[in-house]
Amino acid sequence: MENFVVIDLGSNSVRMSVSEIDSDGSFRAVQQHKEMVRLSEDMGTEKILQEPAIERTIIALQKFAAIYQQLSNVTLRAVATAAVRSAKNQKKFIKRVADEVDGLKIEVIPGTMEAYYDYLGVINTLPVTNCIIMDTGGASCELVLVQNGKAQNLISLPIGAVNLTETFYKNGVDQLKAEDLFWETTFVNRLFNGVWWLHRGQNLPIVALGGSNRTLAKIQRKGKNVLNFEDIHGFRMNVAEVNDVYAKVISKDLAGRKKIPGLAKDRADIIAGGMTPIVTILRFLDSDRVVFSQNGVREGILYEHISQLQEQGDVR
Repeated sequence: MENFVVIDLGSNSVRMSVSEIDSDGSFRAVQQHKEMVRLSEDMGTEKILQEPAIERTIIALQKFAAIYQQLSNVTLRAVATAAVRSAKNQKKFIKRVADEVDGLKIEVIPGTMEAYYDYLGVINTLPVTNCIIMDTGGASCELVLVQNGKAQNLISLPIGAVNLTETFYKNGVDQLKAEDLFWETTFVNRLFNGVWWLHRGQNLPIVALGGSNRTLAKIQRKGKNVLNFEDIHGFRMNVAEVNDVYAKVISKDLAGRKKIPGLAKDRADIIAGGMTPIVTILRFLDSDRVVFSQNGVREGILYEHISQLQEQGDVR
């Protein structure tokens, strides 16, 4: 039995999954861990990872290392996405992680690969044939056009909950201003308009990933008193329900947003900025529904790994 460990170092959070893979190729997820580190905080136009964010991230990675080092027969894959991808001090950060986290090697993956792993995570676990996959993270947004079950086009855009909030909410996030929401929406819409193939997703459902998008589902489910409200894989919302949740979020001040059932308090300051892209793309494509996925990059890496093991004859 192999313990396959995947660490996904995002712009807002760092997550680790542990899966046990048997000799017949079957697997089961046995551990899931998450730490909110907000690595992209205050990177600014200089695109420099800041010391407080680096320290938070290294502490989280040290916690993860203490867990996977207790396991036997470990295969480890650690990837970093938008924040590290765009950072001018990327190499210095990666070396520091290796020095302070027991030689941990971080692989910085391009945005297109991140989008492809999202696709693998979705297509292997949800019954979708034609859709737009949308993963809104802290500093990037991956989009994939899926037709007949195949990824036809994919792209990573440099927008996410953290950097959109820092860029457009100069008046602060305590009481949201209409002008800030307007300029963010206008910017995101123009960005979508520049993706030549995105119009081919007209009227298709959106399969949503990423913390901000998943929060939509959690708020909706918590509001209906669903017992396992965080179990959102395959959950659906129509466009009216999405708009209702978004309207609730942007109508409240920061203290009010922190009290919304289903919304994590540590996400309340960036949630309006983070939800705007999915609300915008629903209008842009005239989509009528969203299907939520809990599986993305880490699960995509897992499915790729199992496929490689099968090709090599290491599993049946």
